[in-house]
Amino acid sequence: MAKIVVLGASFAGLTATLDLKRKLKDKANVTVISKARDFVFIPSLIWVPFGWRKPEDISFEIKPVLEKRGINFVHAEATKIVPEKNQVETTAGTYNYDFLLIATGPDLSFSEVEGLGPHNGYTTSICTVEHALHAGEKWNEFVKDPGPIVIGATQKASCFGAAYEYVFNIEYAARKAGIRDKVSVTFVTSEPFLGNFGIGGVGNSQKMSEFFFKKLGIRGITNVAIEKITEDKIYLSNGEVLSYKYAMIIPPFLGVKAVRDSKIGNELGFIPVDDTYKHLDYDNIYAAGVAVAVKYPEPTPVPIGVPKTGYMSEVMARVAADNIAFRVLGVNRLRKLAFSDIAPLCIMDAGNMGVLFIASRIFKPRKYHILFPGPWSHWLKVWFEKYYLWKMRNGYSQLP
Repeated sequence: MAKIVVLGASFAGLTATLDLKRKLKDKANVTVISKARDFVFIPSLIWVPFGWRKPEDISFEIKPVLEKRGINFVHAEATKIVPEKNQVETTAGTYNYDFLLIATGPDLSFSEVEGLGPHNGYTTSICTVEHALHAGEKWNEFVKDPGPIVIGATQKASCFGAAYEYVFNIEYAARKAGIRDKVSVTFVTSEPFLGNFGIGGVGNSQKMSEFFFKKLGIRGITNVAIEKITEDKIYLSNGEVLSYKYAMIIPPFLGVKAVRDSKIGNELGFIPVDDTYKHLDYDNIYAAGVAVAVKYPEPTPVPIGVPKTGYMSEVMARVAADNIAFRVLGVNRLRKLAFSDIAPLCIMDAGNMGVLFIASRIFKPRKYHILFPGPWSHWLKVWFEKYYLWKMRNGYSQLP
C-alpha cells in the first residue's frame, strides 16, 4: 500500500486528498498534515471586517470530512522535509512517505516593508481569519472617527484580486455607514496599470478598472513600491506621502518555512515543478496551489508576483493527484497542464456589484477572454461560496 502524505488542507490540499482517496481507495494510505484545523473559504474574508460574514459562516472542520473517508488527519505544522529519507518532520512527529504533495499555501512577508502588517506594523490584512477579524475591529473604530483610507498591494505582492475586491467593498461599506463624504479612498499598487491583476490584464480590464475607480471616486496610484509605513503615513517610491486613518495592504507571499528550511524550493521557498506538477529534482514530490513557483512572464518596473487563486489551485491539485494515482496504479500515463495554460475563472466582488472574468489561459496570448460586469456577479459569488462549502464539506471534490 502506497504511503501518500499531503501537506496542507486548503483549496489545493483538500482537493488533491479527496481525489487521491477516491481514485486509489485501499491501494493507498493517505495522510493529511495541516496546521489549520478548519477549511476556510478565503475569498469571503473580504466580507468579514464589515460583519457581512462570520468565520463560522465560511469554514468547516477538516478532520471529520477526511476521517469519514478513511483519510488520516494530523493537526500539526510541518517543520522540515527530508527528501533523501522520504520523511516529513512535524510538531507531532515524523511521517514517512512514498509520495509527497506540498500544498501548504504561503507565509506572509510583512517584513518586506517597515511598518507593514497587523502584528508589528500599523496596517490591517485580510489574508487570514484572525487578520480579517482584526481589520473589522479597526473598521468599527474608524467609522466612529473617519478619515483617509488607503488600500493596496506592495511590491512583489501577487494577490491583487483581494486588494481590488477590498477597495470596492470598503467604498461600499463607507456609503452604507453614511461616512463616504467624510473619507477619501486611495488604491496603491505595484502593478504597471490598473486591472493588470498580476496576469497582464484581461481584455479591457484596464479601462474597466479606471472607469469604476473614477465613478466611485477612488484614486489609483500604480507602478509604485511602498518604502515605509508609520502610524499615520505611507511613504511611496515616487516621493509621495499618503496620510491615512485606515489601511489594508496585501503583503508579498513566501513559501512556508518548512520548505525554505529544507532548501527544496527556490529563493522564495516556492516549489519548482514541471507540467505534471512534479518537483524538478525529486521524483516523488509534487506541489500544487500557492506552493508552486511561478514567474511573471516579463519584467515590470516594480516587481510583482503572479496570483494563484483557489480555482487555479484546484486545477493544479487535480493534475498532481491524477499523476500520483497513475504511478501508484502502474498506469503508463501522464497528465500535463502548464500553469500558463490554465483557463482562469474568477469572480471579483465589488460590494453590490462585481465582474466575472473568463479567459482561455492565464497569460497572453489568449484565444478568448470574457468580462461580465454587473450586480449579478456579486450574487454569483455569494452562491458560489455556499456551493463550494457544501461541495467540500461533503467530499465532492470531483464536482466543478
